[in-house]
Amino acid sequence: MLDKLDAALRFQQEALNLRAQRQEVLAANIANADTLGYQARDIDFASELKKVMQRGRDATSVVALTMTSTQHIPAQALTPPTAELQYQMSLSALSGQIKGMMNVLQSGN
Repeated sequence: MLDKLDAALRFQQEALNLRAQRQEVLAANIANADTLGYQARDIDFASELKKVMQRGRDATSVVALTMTSTQHIPAQALTPPTAELQYQMSLSALSGQIKGMMNVLQSGN
């Protein structure tokens, strides 16, 4: 049972780490929107999370950034609220899992 608990929490931790990193990348894109020659970057969340979970390693050591067009920066000014919402949803999912586990543990008493 502890293995399942550990795996569930590890998945949520990695998802939160990747979402936080994506928010940082998007913020950098917006901050550099007027920098001549700057190319926006982004993280492919799904593929990076899959890599992390397959390797069982920390998300910060394997995240790859992809270059996008400089024309995408204005559109990314709208993206951070979405990224923040995804981060909050991940936190809510983690909270729900923990509450469910606590209920199971308490009902066993």
